Amino acid sequence: MGQVKLENKKKIGILGGTFDPAHIGHIKISKIAKKRYGIQKIIWAITKKNPFKKKSSLSLKERIEYAKKINLNNKFIKVNFYENIIKSNRTIDLIKYIKKKNNNTDIYLLIGADNLINFHKWKNSNLISLFCKILVFDRSGYKAKSLKSLSFKKYSKKSLEFIRFKKVNISSSQLRKI
Repeated sequence: MGQVKLENKKKIGILGGTFDPAHIGHIKISKIAKKRYGIQKIIWAITKKNPFKKKSSLSLKERIEYAKKINLNNKFIKVNFYENIIKSNRTIDLIKYIKKKNNNTDIYLLIGADNLINFHKWKNSNLISLFCKILVFDRSGYKAKSLKSLSFKKYSKKSLEFIRFKKVNISSSQLRKI
């Protein structure tokens, strides 16, 4: 009888956002995803503008440079800007692009609990759950509302996992106020 070859899929995580500015909280959830799920590479996909937020305080170039600078010791984190390549700022388009470029790969989308609340408003949010596993990281002040959200009820257990962890009490909006 022939041997059964086990498929050894590569695992890539995507953490998208404005990163205005990037901070230790972004690094922490990237490290947790890497460790808990065996993700080899996490892409920080920096967007020009989040459709749900106001204008960024730092330029795109400054945000990319700073994100790269704070990750010099985290070789598994790759900072990139894809919008010029894929001609879109939509998560679904980025996921499809990454999937096409990386055959035999499982994709993990990393989002904060605050993003889960409005996830149903994202373009083609229902398709995102078909292309990847959604890892939702708990954030102070958002847990109860995110666990009651439409998206949590719709995707829970199938393609979404809520991750509790020892949080870093910091956010980009808090840092901008300093």
